[in-house]
Amino acid sequence: MENTIEQKLNALLKLQEIDSKLDAILKIHGDLPEEVRDLEDDVAGYETRLSKFNSEAAGLQKEIDQLKSNQKDSDKLVTKYKDQQMNVRNNREYDAISKEIELQELDILLSEKKINEAKVKVGYVEEEIAKTKKALDNRKDDLQAKKNELSVIISESEEEEKSLMTDREKNAKKVEERLLKSYERIRGNSINGLAIVNVSRGACGGCFNIVPPQRQADIREHKKIIVCEHCGRIFGNVDAPEPISITNRR
Repeated sequence: MENTIEQKLNALLKLQEIDSKLDAILKIHGDLPEEVRDLEDDVAGYETRLSKFNSEAAGLQKEIDQLKSNQKDSDKLVTKYKDQQMNVRNNREYDAISKEIELQELDILLSEKKINEAKVKVGYVEEEIAKTKKALDNRKDDLQAKKNELSVIISESEEEEKSLMTDREKNAKKVEERLLKSYERIRGNSINGLAIVNVSRGACGGCFNIVPPQRQADIREHKKIIVCEHCGRIFGNVDAPEPISITNRR
């Protein structure tokens, strides 16, 4: 048997009550979850930056090692060519070997220049690595502190939150899928998380715009789902007017 409109509204009101309690718990968490996420992003960013600097330093060191190896090879060739010069048969051979020696010595000087340039770069990268490590350690300390703080707050409300989530799941099953989707959509678009409200003192309990008397009468009858024409929230009921106190005048 299909639920009546009143039963559907009551189910939504109960769901709204549970969700509002869950919202209140999340509010207690404050900005901590977002701060934790931001710090996690910072840590990941610094770790990526540190990895790049380490790769750059390793690449420069490899370049230095290769240049030093080239220097040794050139030194060996210079020694070899100088030995050959002692046994040349004519000036042409002597000049050719002298040119080879000159080229190898130029290679040695060029390698030395490149080694010095690479060492300067290594020094700069190592400074950046040290700065990044320090910043990373600070961020990790901040992250752990925030996680500990959040963990304490969560543990204090964990049981209540679990109980509310269980109740929410049960009550959500009582609401038809189409209506539940509408409820979730309205809640998502609402700053205060209210998707279903009552009319209080003649105004919408969500946006506080005036609800015409005839519309209030329709809401009381519970014959159909009625939404606020201003904010789109679902009306649950119309609160009874507060009693008017009459003071006798003398």
